[in-house]
Amino acid sequence: MKVLLVAGARPNFVKIAPLVAALSDAGGFETRILHTGQHYDEELSRVFFDELGIPRPDENLGVGSASHAVQTARIMTGFEPVLERERPDLVVVVGDVNSTVACSLTAVKLGVPVAHVEAGLRSFDRTMPEEVNRILTDAISDLLFVTEPSGVANLEREGVNGEVHLVGNVMIDTLLRHRDRALARAVPERLGVAPGEYVLLTLHRPANVDDPAILGGVLDAVEEIASKRTVLFPVHPRTRTAIDAAGLSARISAVPGLRGLDPLGYLDFIGLLNDARAVLTDSGGIQEETTVLGVPCLTLRDNTERPITVDEGTNRLVGLDSGRILRAYAEIEAEGGGGVRRPDLWDGEAARRIVAILAAREVE
Repeated sequence: MKVLLVAGARPNFVKIAPLVAALSDAGGFETRILHTGQHYDEELSRVFFDELGIPRPDENLGVGSASHAVQTARIMTGFEPVLERERPDLVVVVGDVNSTVACSLTAVKLGVPVAHVEAGLRSFDRTMPEEVNRILTDAISDLLFVTEPSGVANLEREGVNGEVHLVGNVMIDTLLRHRDRALARAVPERLGVAPGEYVLLTLHRPANVDDPAILGGVLDAVEEIASKRTVLFPVHPRTRTAIDAAGLSARISAVPGLRGLDPLGYLDFIGLLNDARAVLTDSGGIQEETTVLGVPCLTLRDNTERPITVDEGTNRLVGLDSGRILRAYAEIEAEGGGGVRRPDLWDGEAARRIVAILAAREVE
């Protein structure tokens, strides 16, 4: 079976890494990797391939940054000739970025089966571009590999035509495989902070960073937290642009306990995540990683497409109101650590389950 794996953004690289390894270990598969170039920054892309042992992409579309419509169109027009030349038996897409839906749609229209890894997740908020991407990709995929039971229920309710398989979480496969390497790098010590004595902050969603009033409100809460504990803030390039445009750079620099960092590679970030007292984030994947690591997580959103991280994990939805954020953070300080509550099938074997299903279909 010739399998073409699609990745376009940094979270995608984390998700394809265990699939590449599992396909190689299984034998009987010819694996090709396509990088759409949706996240094109060399520092933020190449390091993920290097650290996670992913082979160099066989194809790189180099689409770069653009509006949703332009970027999606560039991916589709770039992917079509690749499909016609490679003629894969299966296209595997992961996650919910523009590359996911663009490559799925292109493949389906050429009659190439599509497998969606991380299918079925729903925030029920269609103002999120990722939600639209998830719904459309699931509607046209032939195989849907799901991370948590809510995803199965969502797909059943929507009446999708593809085969649905609850397999676990490939992102956690990568986390468990590389956690010891990440800890060995002693990132907190290199940054001069003690493990368990700092808060980690990430912000990147347009709805949170593009409006100066919203971003300023989040910073109100961050400043209060930073008066008590060091807050480490790896700044996403998009967020850096928004901060500069809003004239907030000087304000951030003036907060003694708030330390802006350059973007981090995967291993350094996991090292910081593992030893944080708490995490403030608007990321989806970090909600899952903190759940497995037992680190308290405050998600700066009113919804989540990963409800299991709230029901069984360490995640709390706190929105963007500074008072609500601070009350939830105070509870974390009073309660102490989150404790490990790992959901079923988040055991590091999700990629192997996926490959076993693909191998069984090939035999048929």
